[in-house]
Amino acid sequence: MLTIYGCYRSRATRPIWLAMEAGLAFRHVPVIQAYRLPDPAAPDAPLHTRSPAFLAVNPNGHIPTLEDDGLVLHESMAQVLYLAKRHGGALGPNDLAEDATMTMWALWAATEAEPHALTILSHRAGLPPDQRDPARAAEAVAALRAPFAVLDRALAQGGGHPVGGRFTAADVCLAEVVRYAQPAPDLFEAHPALAAWLSACQARPAWRAMMEARNAEPA
Repeated sequence: MLTIYGCYRSRATRPIWLAMEAGLAFRHVPVIQAYRLPDPAAPDAPLHTRSPAFLAVNPNGHIPTLEDDGLVLHESMAQVLYLAKRHGGALGPNDLAEDATMTMWALWAATEAEPHALTILSHRAGLPPDQRDPARAAEAVAALRAPFAVLDRALAQGGGHPVGGRFTAADVCLAEVVRYAQPAPDLFEAHPALAAWLSACQARPAWRAMMEARNAEPA
């Protein structure tokens, strides 16, 4: 059976969302980040990213990891693209051009958007208030304006989706990165096509089910 290792409060949301969109049965193995535990070496510590049992699965010590029919994949974007191609029907590419474009947007999300979006999330919402740096958050917002404009134009020109005029794995990869920037509402006010697209992604039943499970996990 398809197995996804990782807690919901991690990048595991990406392959889990894709699996839910595709209607795939999968086994979820909760693995928490070691840095979130007061004592990862404690005998009663839950399975975590530095546990020997998990390191035997992923020697990088990061989540998520996916296993499917003997294949082991460690990077969340690769997992999303793989699941869409193997099991996802219309979520996957129809041809080589769509395949390449999905890969392009996944890499774009990871390189152009994610570092800045994570900074916004940390310094406007995630960190305790006394640890937040407004200047760093403002710099990240400024840095995302040009990339978000690129995505906004692509969505406006592509029928509301980045690839093929339909919801695909590319939407999953992008939306779960763009979500991190939501504590900066002015970014979305300036990019209406992007804002409408993200709202539509987050209205999907599979995304809502994934987020319900995520919100049920301890923070």
